[in-house]
Amino acid sequence: MQDKITVFSGNANPKLTRSICKHLGISQGKALVGRFSEGEIRVQVGQNIRGKDVFVIQPTCPPSNDNLMELLILIDAITRSSAGRVTAVVPFYGYARQDRKDQPRVPITAKLVANLLTSAGADRVLTIDLHAGQIQGFFDIPVDHLFAAPVLIEHFQKLKRSKKNNMVVVSPDVGGVKMARAFAKRLNVPLGIVEKRRVDPQRAEVLNILGEVKGKLVVLIDDMIATAGSITQAAFALKEKGARDIYAGATHGIFSGPALERIENSPLKEIVVTDTIPQDAFKSNPKIRVLSIAPLLAEAIKRIHREQSVSSLFV
Repeated sequence: MQDKITVFSGNANPKLTRSICKHLGISQGKALVGRFSEGEIRVQVGQNIRGKDVFVIQPTCPPSNDNLMELLILIDAITRSSAGRVTAVVPFYGYARQDRKDQPRVPITAKLVANLLTSAGADRVLTIDLHAGQIQGFFDIPVDHLFAAPVLIEHFQKLKRSKKNNMVVVSPDVGGVKMARAFAKRLNVPLGIVEKRRVDPQRAEVLNILGEVKGKLVVLIDDMIATAGSITQAAFALKEKGARDIYAGATHGIFSGPALERIENSPLKEIVVTDTIPQDAFKSNPKIRVLSIAPLLAEAIKRIHREQSVSSLFV
């Protein structure tokens, strides 16, 4: 495998790339990813990759525009270097929130980014927990859609055993019920739902909580935490209903704007996220725990390279 596979990285999450390469038992591919004097992105592949199976690891997390352009230019450089196949490994797929026209005269950025990746020369895409599953259909190339659930569930299984409390998994909104239900089934615990009404794009109010949470250990599950408004608002509502301990789990921890302040002032005991997005800035925060997604991505990369099933990872 070492002779045919090459892994490159942009500057979005080099630590994750190093960890993936360590799990694969290979050295990271050599490439210059820097800037020209005027700020434009400069890329040069530093080794022969003719005929190689190449994987480019780059989440399009903030700064989203810079990271997306790095990814596109890297793919273009690798394609022009006669690589055999190019897989864009995008642990966090940015611009995914606008996946349909839900208002007049708005773009569908999730589709636009899919077009850009394909035009740049990507032959397939590997990603984790898309904001909306239907985004897979925006691509005209194969998409392997991974789920961080096994990594998060393993952690919450240990928590369930150590706390010896009655656990309930809760979705912070109706839209996340499918994901929360999958967690509840794997953890063998009941499911709850926070029913909300959106006041405007930035604010929502809790109307009701479906399910019994009084005296229980509650785990809020979501795909991402950005400003932490939804997750902390749900935590306050659950506390008012008598929840004993409240935890949260999410694949992508963006933690933008007032997120850290909201988390600090909330009844949440801990938020568990993965390293799809760099979390070094938050590692000293006692309420944030980071789990590595590198072993899962490394196994998926290995299976793609060997033309083996990726979906069997989740059976």
